[in-house]
Amino acid sequence: MAKTKGIHAHFLGTNGWYATRDGNTVCAAIDAPQACVVLDAGDGIRHLDKIVKGNKPVHLYLSHFHLDHTAGLHILPKFHFKGGLTIFGQPGAKKILSGLVKHPYTAEFEEVRTKIAVKELRAGAHLIAGAGGEKYHVECAPLTHADPCFGYRFDFGEEAGNKTLAYCTDTGPCKNYLKLAEGADLLISECSMNSGYKVDKEWPHLSPEIAARLAKKARCKKLALTHFAADKYVGRKSRETAQRIARRIFEKTVAAKDGMKLRI
Repeated sequence: MAKTKGIHAHFLGTNGWYATRDGNTVCAAIDAPQACVVLDAGDGIRHLDKIVKGNKPVHLYLSHFHLDHTAGLHILPKFHFKGGLTIFGQPGAKKILSGLVKHPYTAEFEEVRTKIAVKELRAGAHLIAGAGGEKYHVECAPLTHADPCFGYRFDFGEEAGNKTLAYCTDTGPCKNYLKLAEGADLLISECSMNSGYKVDKEWPHLSPEIAARLAKKARCKKLALTHFAADKYVGRKSRETAQRIARRIFEKTVAAKDGMKLRI
């Protein structure tokens, strides 16, 4: 049997709302055998060319269309990904992106060096083809947010040691969060709010203790907190505090920071 390759999560942006000296807006890259799987397109995506090598395809999954998750699409002309770029999103993604990625705002997809396709995914399980015909599974489900938002669960199969990863951002506690996160090797979860936050039904997000309780209930192996609201998490010590609070509930927690590489 061929030796499996360990995979890592690279945190390219870990802020929510806007960039600060503490971080770019949210983006992470998973260097899986089948593809480089990118989670959201905040301006942290500018570092993606440090991760993508050779002809490996790039698969970008958008959770939703708030600008702190999509503003990095303006940076796409910087890149030349030889394996192409496929952008996955919820139903309606093609229409929304055709209005966002265009003149007079930015270059259109057809004008950049990388070949780009946009594909819409409905809630449920999908089999996605990657490099050399190798495939992986992704499940998407709606989360609880002010605007429609997808969470994702990835199963990278034997090529990656059967590792699973869940990505849930911009959400309050909900059943689909727990469903996607169930038993995941790594849960990447939003942590917009400070400790003590009570969920606002009009603008639902998570605090470190809420995220930790959900990770524990879902029986995850590791929890990485990201999407720290820029106005609430000022300075690295604030993230260290969030990590410390979460670890009291779920020991295998790390507060992500830009440039962090985490083995799945």
